Amino acid sequence: MFGFLGIVLAFLAIVGGNYLGGGELSELYNPTAAMIVIGGTFAASVIQAPREDFSRAWRLFGWAYTAPSPDFQAGLVSLRSWCLLARRRGLVALEAEGRKVEDPFVANGLQLLADGRSPEVIRSVLEVELIANEQRDMQAVRVIESLGGYAPTLGIIGTVLGLIQVMANLAEPETLGHGIATAFVSTIYGVGVANLLLIPTANKIKRLVQGRAQYHEMLMDGLVYIAEGQNPEVIRQRLQGYLGAENAASKTA
Repeated sequence: MFGFLGIVLAFLAIVGGNYLGGGELSELYNPTAAMIVIGGTFAASVIQAPREDFSRAWRLFGWAYTAPSPDFQAGLVSLRSWCLLARRRGLVALEAEGRKVEDPFVANGLQLLADGRSPEVIRSVLEVELIANEQRDMQAVRVIESLGGYAPTLGIIGTVLGLIQVMANLAEPETLGHGIATAFVSTIYGVGVANLLLIPTANKIKRLVQGRAQYHEMLMDGLVYIAEGQNPEVIRQRLQGYLGAENAASKTA
């Protein structure tokens, strides 16, 4: 929700500044410029990125403004309950718990526990999954970053095209001022979209991906400790340091 507030403030800043400078909202409305900037930026990204990275990038784009920050405290509570359940009913009881969990990473870890895998195997399997997920997400983030690089350039292209049309109509000097002003709207679109939406969103996703990776790392350590037979209090003490990461992650939501 906080991210949406930033987008609204950015829009109001541009529109409000234009209004205070004596401009009108209609002067910033130019479908042709929007088509050149947005269409060209998307086209450049499609050329650059594999389809999988492109699709993942837009899933992460929506996720950045809808996903809650990882709740490290709730994760510790879950680990404690799983530990107590395993001590009372055995590790096999965690198989049912894994089916209740929506997070595939955690579900996989609980299934490994229920299957009686050794702590070393559990850590090895989950570390590979953790690293692979983070790398795929960061590749998708680079797609959004590239969009932020292409948009200003496409804005300049739109401006040049607009100026070409103005120069082609020099016989009508009364329209030159309006035509030049309209041409530069493309630059506003390109620079604005890049610096007020795409690049900030890419940076936001990076922080969220890092926060989720820390959260999964905490859960991985906890599951390994359960496999080692540690008691709930020892697990809580060992993982207490991760709660500092929760405070950092919550500031980016």
